[in-house]
Amino acid sequence: MKRVKHLIFWLVVIGIILLLFSTHVIAEDEYRQQREALVDIIKADVMLTRDYLNQQALDEKVFDALRKVPRHEFVRDAERPYAYENRPLPIGYGQTISQPYIVAVMTDLLKLKKTDRVLEIGTGSGYQAAILAELAASVYSIEIVEQLGKQAAENLKRAGYGAVNTRLGDGYYGWETEAPFDAIVVTAVASHIPPPLIKQLRPGGRMVIPVGAQFMTQYLVLVTKGVDGKVTTRQILPVSFVPLTGKH
Repeated sequence: MKRVKHLIFWLVVIGIILLLFSTHVIAEDEYRQQREALVDIIKADVMLTRDYLNQQALDEKVFDALRKVPRHEFVRDAERPYAYENRPLPIGYGQTISQPYIVAVMTDLLKLKKTDRVLEIGTGSGYQAAILAELAASVYSIEIVEQLGKQAAENLKRAGYGAVNTRLGDGYYGWETEAPFDAIVVTAVASHIPPPLIKQLRPGGRMVIPVGAQFMTQYLVLVTKGVDGKVTTRQILPVSFVPLTGKH
């Protein structure tokens, strides 16, 4: 009788494990399908905004990153059912995870190479940093909100992007000890382009930053730094971001 009970116990345990594994596999497959559908939506939006972007399509490597990175791992549990909708979502502390279309456009504008070093200002939940990590050699990301910074580091590690370098600090001043960077992306709106970031951008590098004011007109701006150090800017399209905070 004891042997029978012991056998039944282990059969139940194995059954539960198989059920959990099957449920996980099904969920991951559904997430993959949702990511693929999201990419199709973003491609359509790119076509609609091609006059702003001055191009009809984004680099396919950017879409490959969107297909791979599990956005549901970078949102709160309550928001997971909406993780693959093409819209921003709240992540707490007055911050949001950016709309996937905007993430795609900003990433594409950087024209990243596998050898590049990238600086991100505003880690948020870590999603943009994970996308960058799929395309560049190394990613450095700064978050000013302590609770978000800690949570982002956990999110990145759980999703397999523990190699992303994160720290708490005022992103306006960049990360001088790790400069220069081949690319810089700012995920909060600033009233002007921070001079420290321009200084830390390598000649030949590119920066993407929203410029404007909260509740007023904001534009996504592409900053390029020539090999001679000359800086040029180009407005890309109107956007809406939370403000870049700090003591500056």
